[in-house]
Amino acid sequence: MRNTAEKRFCGDLLKRAGDGFARFWNAERGCLYDVLDVDGGSLHDASVRPNQIFAVALPYCVLPAETMRAVVETCARELLTSYGLRSLSAADPCYISHYRGDTWQRDAAYHQGTVWSWLLGPFARAHYRVYGDALRAQSFLSPIAQHLAAACVGSVSEIFDGDAPHIARGCFAQSWSVAEILRSWVYLESKIANP
Repeated sequence: MRNTAEKRFCGDLLKRAGDGFARFWNAERGCLYDVLDVDGGSLHDASVRPNQIFAVALPYCVLPAETMRAVVETCARELLTSYGLRSLSAADPCYISHYRGDTWQRDAAYHQGTVWSWLLGPFARAHYRVYGDALRAQSFLSPIAQHLAAACVGSVSEIFDGDAPHIARGCFAQSWSVAEILRSWVYLESKIANP
């Protein structure tokens, strides 16, 4: 009896979470809104940013399968580079293609298009969840191997320019970049070894 009640309770919570999360769906852009109810109003921020990849990459997801696929496809099309995900779609009018200049200019670019390498890990895991192809998902992490001999031998830079050639910027040896890419590589390697 207790097990049935717990399952019903958890099922109800999952449904409520899913219903609440459904508000984030932006049917026009085929992805999730970045922010709901901007400034306490009813306006939603439709900027294409990488935050939405976590909805698919985390162990539990309340999104329907077709929504998860759309999120991964949108992130791949608008944010994915060889070295990570852009912090804003290059198609956005607020996009800043290069992280350079004085402190103010660099700070302004940080979340407006700069590529964050650590986001490759969540992207690869989300891709695997949607398509079930661990080898393909792992291939998104492979270009970082070339970077390991570039800025700081054996490490991964924090950020890169949004536009090619995606010059490494910021901290030249960023622990969370190394950790997320390595964690995702090992996770996907285990899926390849034990499909």
